[in-house]
Amino acid sequence: MKEKFYITTAIAYTSRKPHIGNTYDVVLADMIARYKRMRGYDVYFLTGSDEHGQKIEQAAREQGVTPKEYVDRVAGQIKAVWDCMNTTYDRFIRTTDADHEAAIQGIFEKLYRQGDIYKGEYSGKYCVPCESFFTPSQLVDGKCPDCGREVTDAKEEAYFLRLSKYQDRLMKYYEENPDFFLPAERRAEMVNNFLKPGLADLCVSRSSFTWGIPVRFDPRHVTYVWLDALSNYITGVGYSPDGSSDRYKKYWPADLHVIGKDIMRFHTIYWPIILMALGEPLPKQVLGHPWLLFGEDKMSKSRGNVIYADDLAKVFGVDAVRYYLLAEMPFAQDGSITYEQIITRCNADLANTLGNLVNRSIAMAGKYFGGTVRRPAQLSAQAESMADAARQTLADYTRLMDGYRNADAVEAIMSFAKRCNKYIDETTPWILAKDPADRGRLEEVLYVLLEGIRVLGILLQPITPGTSAEIFRQLQADGGATAFEAAYLGAQAQYTVTAPVPLFARLDPEQVTAQIQALHPADPAEPEKPAQAPFLPEIGIDEFMKGDVRVARVTACEPVKKSKKLLKLTLDDGSGTPRTVCSGIAAWYKPEDLTGHSVLLVANLKPAVLCGVESNGMILAADANGEARVIFADGLPIGARVR
Repeated sequence: MKEKFYITTAIAYTSRKPHIGNTYDVVLADMIARYKRMRGYDVYFLTGSDEHGQKIEQAAREQGVTPKEYVDRVAGQIKAVWDCMNTTYDRFIRTTDADHEAAIQGIFEKLYRQGDIYKGEYSGKYCVPCESFFTPSQLVDGKCPDCGREVTDAKEEAYFLRLSKYQDRLMKYYEENPDFFLPAERRAEMVNNFLKPGLADLCVSRSSFTWGIPVRFDPRHVTYVWLDALSNYITGVGYSPDGSSDRYKKYWPADLHVIGKDIMRFHTIYWPIILMALGEPLPKQVLGHPWLLFGEDKMSKSRGNVIYADDLAKVFGVDAVRYYLLAEMPFAQDGSITYEQIITRCNADLANTLGNLVNRSIAMAGKYFGGTVRRPAQLSAQAESMADAARQTLADYTRLMDGYRNADAVEAIMSFAKRCNKYIDETTPWILAKDPADRGRLEEVLYVLLEGIRVLGILLQPITPGTSAEIFRQLQADGGATAFEAAYLGAQAQYTVTAPVPLFARLDPEQVTAQIQALHPADPAEPEKPAQAPFLPEIGIDEFMKGDVRVARVTACEPVKKSKKLLKLTLDDGSGTPRTVCSGIAAWYKPEDLTGHSVLLVANLKPAVLCGVESNGMILAADANGEARVIFADGLPIGARVR
């Protein structure tokens, strides 16, 4: 019997079409779901839309439609974006689904009857966009602490969930389940900011609007957002207080909730307490992923920097968008997206490294052997070294994917692809082909390359499924349910490849810009449309001058022991005190390449601890097709400021 794995995303709020940052949620969850299926798990993947609340009611009124008509349209947009991204969810739940609404009414009544919900009155500051109440002390500069918008005074009769009753029990659960939080650092924020100060009881009904699930025994009230929305994780697999389905009994508790870090509080405090009150098991883990920023800013329509996944797919292709999201987003730190960054990464990784490897290897198999390449009786030492590299890549990939470190897993895949390209340069098959005596050696080289490509296709399946399918098609190899078990060099007896077809074309920035502008033609009434600024947003001279960039000499340099990426540089910046800076350039530079040279230092960055080393600044480098190129300043005075 297969081991089960139940994974969910946060359900998207139906106020508007989701942007690329919202879409990361479902693409990440889909990668994990695909990986688990590839490993033989019985996966159930739930996503959906959150469709009730005052904000929806107001938006529908402004557009002259009913709330149900409004959410039907937006939920359709959300589902269309999820489908465009080739996500393999098992259910798209809507909180207006009849089974969900009935279960919520039962949950509310059950908690009320047992005394965990009580009627009272709420008086406080209310943020309509966030659908949240705050006390005056929680406000930031008098505004909502979550979104920064204006709040209004609100007072109304409401029902409350007794969070305070379960506070000690929740704290004990944290202590007994240290892996509940991912990343682990999120735990301290919840404990220090919310549990230690003491939990206030949670408002779970509203009586000032009507667009919600009515409370059965008090129909003047509708169920408030978090009890309604969070409970989808159990109603979506068949929970009901009156008797749950076999599916619920099979899959609950959830193995992983995938959410954005901004809603960690609701999923690690409110949701566990709701489950405790219901007497149901708690989810095993909550992964609060970081944000995807536009450059360095959060995406918002007011800033004119919103990017949509389906628009990107029209320009770059679905797999390129998935690849960028999963390769670019770190495990614990915010990621960044601009059109320029997508072009650079796609050209470097997908067109140059992967696409070129696949295209020329298959082309050589066709040219030199008519497309049929057989496994040699015994691999040479050089070929065995490639087999070792494949085994190490598989081990690293498995460890990283099991830990949901998608960007690091992608890096491991691409490192192996680069090793395969280097193998071509080392073996020079075009030279071997000139001498009939080297035909056996040439066939071994091509066999190793085709095997390496097959392994890459397997490992890329959760990340770029369409690309993997095309790799298997060109290789005429098996990419089915048991492929992962054969993800090693030597598993395939022979290949009969098809004609090579390029996987990815190189992207031209001017052509990409034109395509994006064609999707969103300029509107004279709205000159600041998002597509008119495809790269980083403009800044003023005052903002630029906030960066203190100075010339500094590298007096010493060494690798950081706990990292394969970082070098530790000791700099003389003219201040008389040596400065330590960590730089992620170890893949392109050795310590001796830098020592004695002058570089450009950003001197006024906040210190950051990287792999146990405090870094006090940053050196400047150019991104040249995915490779770092340090900007040297030899000959300039130490300490000179760049203006």
